[in-house]
Amino acid sequence: MLALKKLALAALFAVSALPLGGLARAAQPPAQAPAFTGIEKWLNSEPLDLAALRGKVVLVDFWTYTCINCIRTLPYVKSWHEKYKDQGLVVVGVHTPEFAFERSTRNVQDAIKRFGITYPVAQDNKYATWEAYRNVYWPAFYLVDKQGRIIYTHFGEGQYKETEAMIQQALAQPAGG
Repeated sequence: MLALKKLALAALFAVSALPLGGLARAAQPPAQAPAFTGIEKWLNSEPLDLAALRGKVVLVDFWTYTCINCIRTLPYVKSWHEKYKDQGLVVVGVHTPEFAFERSTRNVQDAIKRFGITYPVAQDNKYATWEAYRNVYWPAFYLVDKQGRIIYTHFGEGQYKETEAMIQQALAQPAGG
């Protein structure tokens, strides 16, 4: 039991020590992106399927509307959506609640309107997609290439120029690989 408590404490320290600029890494080797699963409701869109999005670059953004770090990333995410949607970028916000009141579809819809989000938002109240990605952070970006592989991740705030450069690089790649 003591070992389990020490492990939990170490994990808590690791998360609290996350630098303000967040963490970024390129996936080595690229892993296939998990499907959107267990989504309770799709907002701003009909249901999306990653397999059907092959040939497009997909930015999966795990967020929740009361997370200050998520709120601070929204201007960048919205900008990337506007700037690159006609070049093949699809931004998908996966809203995964931290608190019980964030499970309310009405509250999420109000937040989407308040923040001016126009890209698709998947309401992941059961954490099914969150768990499929083995995600543990808000916000978390997963960049999926045209072949459906995760080629870049970033956790937390910051690294906006680097993330945008990875989006540009992924969009420049041919659809066939």
